[in-house]
Formats: sequence, C-alpha cells, structure tokens
Amino acid sequence: QVELVESGGGLVQPGGSLKLSCVASGIIFSKNTMAWYRQAPGKQRELVAQITSGSSTTYADSVKGRFTISGDNVKGTVNLQMNDLKPEDTAVYYCNTYVWPRMYWGQGTQVTISS
Repeated sequence: QVELVESGGGLVQPGGSLKLSCVASGIIFSKNTMAWYRQAPGKQRELVAQITSGSSTTYADSVKGRFTISGDNVKGTVNLQMNDLKPEDTAVYYCNTYVWPRMYWGQGTQVTISS
C-alpha cells in the first residue's frame, strides 16, 4: 500500500525559508516520479516541482530560482527546499506520485507566509 507522509510546514515571514519532506512507502522510490503540489484557498491545485527517477527536475515558473526539489533513494524521501518565500506561496502543500493506475497524495502540510 502506497503511503506519503509530509512534514515541515509552518508559519514564516516573507523572505524566510522552509524545508518540506515527504516519506514514501509502498513504492520502489527510485523508479517513481515524485512531485510537490500546492493548493491555496479558492484556487486549483497546482504543480510546484517534480523530480523523475532519472533526477530530472521541473518547476513552476513562479518558484524557479527559489525552490529546490531533491530525492533520497536510500531514505525514500523527497524534499522541497523553499527560499525567499512570498505571501503568495501560502498554501497547503501535497506530496504526490503516480503508481498505475492512480495518483497518490499525502495528507498535506500547511505553509503560511505572513509578517
């Protein structure tokens, strides 16, 4: 059974940093594409960053240069280092992966950027 568990959210001031972590179980981590999505109040869930099994990364334009996604195949974790955070980054952040025939999501972790 696939399970994704996020941690690391919180409240930080604009310009601050946070690191989110997602522990994945029930999958062959090194063979999966892992992703972080976020959903702000009243908005659709959007892709923030993803990392493939070959370690190729993709970022939303709004976070390029500020966020870094990384994976640890030994620990089975995917991290999202977020720097220079802005109020518009406020959202619930979800870890995600696809294992045929469905998508899997973590429970989400709240990130709030406010002074």
